Amino acid sequence: MTMNAIKKKVVLWLRRGITPQRLALTLALGFAIGCLPLVGVTTGICLIVASCLRLNSPAIQAANWVAMPFQVALVVPFVRLGGRLLGFGADHAVTMSALMHGPSFAMVASMGWLAGQAMLAWLVIAIPAVLLMTATLTLLFQHVPAVAEAGSTR
Repeated sequence: MTMNAIKKKVVLWLRRGITPQRLALTLALGFAIGCLPLVGVTTGICLIVASCLRLNSPAIQAANWVAMPFQVALVVPFVRLGGRLLGFGADHAVTMSALMHGPSFAMVASMGWLAGQAMLAWLVIAIPAVLLMTATLTLLFQHVPAVAEAGSTR
């Protein structure tokens, strides 16, 4: 494969999904997935989503990486919101002491339950957030000449 063929493939890969609507959806999904309360899986999920929906991979990863500080900061609020959504009060709160000093199976089960609560809360927040971010970013990108031009040539 020649260097020119490689350059053409890279340029096509970088420009894939660069209409205002597609770029807005890409960034919104990347940011929302980046806030997923399961640390260590967002990059792979972004790759799969970008591949399946034919979105711009570098853009979705950039949004994912921008969101990573929020991911860590939102774990506890997501767990608490998930507990409230499922109707659990302070009686069902899991303390660090109970996790560390209980049986191993109980610790794994509690961590899984907490992850499930956090995922439920993330879904409740992420779906409307992606819709709102996509709409807002689409309007914004329609006024960016380079992006608007890319969308009009398709």
